[in-house]
This record gives sequence, structure tokens and C-alpha cells, in this order.
Amino acid sequence: MIKDNQKVFNRLMVIIDAAITAASFMLAYFIKFYVLNRGPGVGVLPVGEYFRLLWVIVPLYVFLYYMCSIYAPKRTVRRRYEIYGIIKANFIGVMTLIIILFLIIRELNYSRSVIALFYILNVGFTSAFRIFLRKGLRTIRRQGYNLKHILLVGYSRAAEEYIDRLMDNPQWGYVACGILDDHIPAGTLYKGVKVLGRLGNLEYILPENKLDEVAITLSLKDYDNLEGIVGICEKSGVHTKFIPDYNSLIPSKPYTEDLLGLPVVNIRYVPLTNTGNILVKRVVDIVGSLAGIVVTSPIMLIAAILVKATSPGPIIFRQERVGIHNKSFFMYKFRSMAMQSPGEEKKAWTVRDDPRVTGVGRFLRKTSLDELPQLFNILKGDMSLVGPRPERPGWVEKFREEIPRYMVRHQVRPGLTGWAQVNGLRGDTSIRKRIEYDLYYIENWTLGLDIKIIFMTFITGFVNKNAY
Repeated sequence: MIKDNQKVFNRLMVIIDAAITAASFMLAYFIKFYVLNRGPGVGVLPVGEYFRLLWVIVPLYVFLYYMCSIYAPKRTVRRRYEIYGIIKANFIGVMTLIIILFLIIRELNYSRSVIALFYILNVGFTSAFRIFLRKGLRTIRRQGYNLKHILLVGYSRAAEEYIDRLMDNPQWGYVACGILDDHIPAGTLYKGVKVLGRLGNLEYILPENKLDEVAITLSLKDYDNLEGIVGICEKSGVHTKFIPDYNSLIPSKPYTEDLLGLPVVNIRYVPLTNTGNILVKRVVDIVGSLAGIVVTSPIMLIAAILVKATSPGPIIFRQERVGIHNKSFFMYKFRSMAMQSPGEEKKAWTVRDDPRVTGVGRFLRKTSLDELPQLFNILKGDMSLVGPRPERPGWVEKFREEIPRYMVRHQVRPGLTGWAQVNGLRGDTSIRKRIEYDLYYIENWTLGLDIKIIFMTFITGFVNKNAY
């Protein structure tokens, strides 16, 4: 019944999208020739030639919407992803139309302005309709209609997290009816969701209850029951989903491979292990570091003079840090402390009002200008413009034992700035929180994210209240 309803709903969406597409194209024609001009004029193709294109445009756009997952269930999909799909489908559609008209059949008399207006109008109207539809459906679900009832099989961390998300998002329209588990007593409640009985009760509950879905949320120790439970669910015809209880081990967006039909889930997906991504990032690092060196050379010259004039010792301070693949390198900074032995320097982090920091050094640290020589580290390939900040070998050995997944950050080059830093996690702040942000960056890297972080670095400023 639910599948039938979904099919009817999708057919209705196809009809509405087709109508919006046709209306957008006709409106684009009207605006071009009757609003922006005083009629089609001499030499303009007749209106029938334009409207004849709808026999190609409408089915093409419906197909593209389907390929871009616009008709997939949207209960838990964020609005921006749906809008992005609409924009992508329309872009592909317009490019296809341009190629067909101007390159294949070489009909050059069609107005480019009509096509451009059609793209803008269709994206706008389709997106507005989908937003309006979402708001309407979510209002209905909050009032107790259009709900899906779910039975959870297995009490685990995954079950609790799943219930948490359903409770936090009532607009999705999911209702957890209960839990079955062999280890938790019947009657136990988690946020109002009751343990109804044992796993063996599943084959008796399914035929008697009008459940929409079964969510298998078994704990790791119960995975030997998985095959039998899936078999029972399949026999009942109820839609079944599997929510693994090892989400702490895999990324939020698991990367899967297909080895001749054998699915393989990578414990950690690192986009920067891809050769193409590595090359793109390296090119950006080289160009960015060269530009940075040229632009900041007057500042670095002044800083070098001040360091040399106010404190005896070298201008550049070289410190061993751990980089990509756990390989050590020497990171460059303007020296901000009085000269000290290597043993003293390794004792601890700098603290507030640290007597070792010089007057000029304190200013350089506060403004992050002491980090500018790392542009040469980036040019050499030791570092990147964006990435997790590198640590000293001693701290790495300490953190690798204390903080789970700490060493994952060494699968990419360390950075001059990073996702953690632009979110305020700089200097004397939580290491564990910093690692969470570093892991997010590593698992979700894109060139766009790098550009965003670089812009955020300039917007949030270089002054660091936690730098001493």
C-alpha cells in the first residue's frame, strides 16, 4: 500500500514538474519578446517553433530530474541537497539544449536570452514549489498524519542514536513503535520507546501489526542472528533497513568498493589518497605559497629585522614536527622566544605570560605572523595551505595512546591553517575537539572546502587569543 502511494505521489510530481518546465519556457519567451521588447520583430522565429521544442525539453527534464534523484523519498534529505539536484539537472538540460540547437542541428536563430531566462525561471519555480511542498508535508506530519511506524530489532548504541534523531526531527514523520532485544528486560524505556520483548517475537509481531518499516539495530554481539532476522523480515514483505552498530568505527559517509560483486566498506575514506585529488591540491599549494611569499615578503622582511634587532639568536626557528605518513620534518617559524637548550624547549607548551617569549615574539604569536615562514614548508611539500596543524613527535606519541583515531590526521599533509583553527580551536583549546574537526576535514575534503577555509581564515582574522 505504501509503495503504491509513493508511486502515485511520484507520478503527480512528474506531472507538476512537466507543467512547471513548460510554463517556465513559455514565460521566458513572453518576457523576452513582450516585456523586454515590443514583440518578436522581423527575423525572429515564430512562436510555434519555440513551443515545438517543448516536445524535447519536457521529457528531457523529467528524465534528468529522475537521474539527479529528485524523485527519491525526501523525508530525511536536507533541502539544500534537493535544490542542488534541481540546479544540476537544469544546468545539464540547458547545456544539452544548447548543444543540440547550436552545434548539432545548427539552428542559430533561437534566442540565447530565452534559454537563459528559462534556466533561471525553471530553477526558481521548481525550487519554490519543492520548498512549499516540504513545508506542507512537514506541517502535516507534525500534526500526526502521513507517519511511518517503525519497529527496532536490537537494543544498541545504533538504536539509541536512531531514536534520538527521530525524536529531534518530528518533521520526518517516523514513529518508533518499540524495540525487540534478548538482553534488555521487556518494559524498559528509552525516551518513551519501550522494549516489547525478545527477538524471537518478531515472526509473530510482523503479521499482526501494520508496520511500515523494520530497522535492524542489533548490537555487535548479536550479529550471528542477523541472517535469520533479515529472512523473517523479507518473508513479511515489510521494508527493512539495517543500521550498523559500528558507526564509531566508520565515517559518517562510508566509502564502499565493489570487488566483482563483493561490497567492501572502507573504515576510513580519505579523498586525498586519490591521485587526481593529490595533484590538484599540490598545484594549489604551489601557486598559493608562491603568491603568499610574494605578497607577504615586505611583512616577513620587517619581522626578520625586528626579531634580529631585539633578541640574540637566529631569525628562523626550526622545530621538528610530524607530517604525512608519520614522517618528521622541520617546520619554520620566526623565532619568538629567547634562546634555550633543546631540552628546555621540549618541556611543555607555551603558557600565558611565559617569560621565554620576547616582546616582539608575543606580537608575532598573537597575530600569527610567526607562521609566515611555513609558506616555504608548503613550497617544499612538507605542508599544505590547509590541513591539520602538525604536532611535535613527543606529543604525537602521547596523543596516539590517549585519543582514538588521532593518527588518522597523518594520512594527509599538515596545514598552515585548518578546519579546526577557523572554528576557534587554536592554541590552548581541547585536543579531542580539534581532532574531531580534523577528521571531518580529512573525510570530507574537497577543493571547495579548502577555498572556504582559506577565506574563513582571512575573515575570522589572524589574531589568536589563545596564542601566548
